[in-house]
Amino acid sequence: MKNLRLKAARAAMDLSQQALAEAVGVSRQTINGIEKGDYNPSINLCISICKTLGKTLDELFWIEEEE
Repeated sequence: MKNLRLKAARAAMDLSQQALAEAVGVSRQTINGIEKGDYNPSINLCISICKTLGKTLDELFWIEEEE
């Protein structure tokens, strides 16, 4: 499942995938994979991304159940 909330939060802060990746200590490909839904990040990486973007885990990574 694509993570459009992460992409939107990153774009809102005018950060490239590369800039976010450097800030949290991963590769640009990792950030790209998370946004595309091809990579499931560890909880520690999720927390680092949230701190960098000023968001909560719920705001960026909570998956709503479909009704």
